[in-house]
Amino acid sequence: MKTKAAVLTEMGRPTPYADSRPLEILELDLEGPGEDEVLVEVKAAGLCHSDLSVMNGARPRPTPMALGHEAAGVVREVGRSVADLAVGDHVVMIFVPACGHCIPCAEGRPALCEPAAAANGAGTLLSGARRLSYAGQPVNHHMGVAAFSTLTVVSRRSLVKVDPDLPLEQAALFGCAVMTGVGAVVNTAQVAAGSKVAVIGLGGVGLNSLLAALLVGAEQVVALDLLPAKLELARQLGATDAVQASAEDAAEQVKELTGGGVDFAFEMAGSVPALDLAYRITRRGGTTVTGGLAHPSKNLSIQQVSLVAEERTLKGSYIGSCVPSRDIPRYIGLFRRGRLPVDRLMSERIDFEGLNLAFDRLERGETVRQVLIPS
Repeated sequence: MKTKAAVLTEMGRPTPYADSRPLEILELDLEGPGEDEVLVEVKAAGLCHSDLSVMNGARPRPTPMALGHEAAGVVREVGRSVADLAVGDHVVMIFVPACGHCIPCAEGRPALCEPAAAANGAGTLLSGARRLSYAGQPVNHHMGVAAFSTLTVVSRRSLVKVDPDLPLEQAALFGCAVMTGVGAVVNTAQVAAGSKVAVIGLGGVGLNSLLAALLVGAEQVVALDLLPAKLELARQLGATDAVQASAEDAAEQVKELTGGGVDFAFEMAGSVPALDLAYRITRRGGTTVTGGLAHPSKNLSIQQVSLVAEERTLKGSYIGSCVPSRDIPRYIGLFRRGRLPVDRLMSERIDFEGLNLAFDRLERGETVRQVLIPS
């Protein structure tokens, strides 16, 4: 069968992407699903910094690669061993298709699934297969999803079934932005009511962390970003304070606002300077969490004695330490009860032809969550 897809053939092309056009819209050949795989018609796919990081080379991946990893769609065909999904089911796609058998999975930490990490790095599905090709040559799958396409084949373990009355444009956001941002607060840090929280980097993931901090009853939520428009949006969403992250005295401002620093600081910018700032604004005995993905060559330098003498905690958070089959239904339930208004983070709806320009907007920080509607 055929599928229309946005394919990255070369990493590292210069901006503006509207001119260099790193994403080519191609008609690919798509094999049907294998035994434990599912064919999904993609209805909505969010544009995320993880896609941008592959385009600019910050997260090296094999090319050519069909991009996209945050999406929702409708099941069109199931493999012969898939018994719990049927044609017509609505699903959210998960970019870590947990095997269920490795040590992290056995410990209840599917975000760290070892076979999934290997498959994602190689550009294959969990089975090791590539179902996409162009002119007879294989095309890699981004994060086992390849969601910037009209049709895609994914592992059954890359899908969570959702209620069909949830708009798929909204459902797509739960596959990455919500899961990563909310999960960092709820699962990784386990922020308690009454805590003081800071969030650095107010993209789709960071703003979800902000919403989650408010959800769990944080006493004070300080928003930090480089862009005034993002700080204003954070205030509208309920942030108690907003600080320009580029200010020379940003750390001092936060410490003054919070009486010495925050209990929990979340770095969601994918930037070492942002993580350094997050660490400096965390109080004695506090926790610094990073969910941003910087280039593998980037390193953080911290004062070792502060970890010991101040009993600090520095933690990484990958997809919000989530168990998707458990957490996505929970977060959707909170959204539908008005307690997690993630729909307020949606920006533009775009088509295939607008993708390169949309990534220019994302690179400049001019948007929160743009959604591709494939057609």
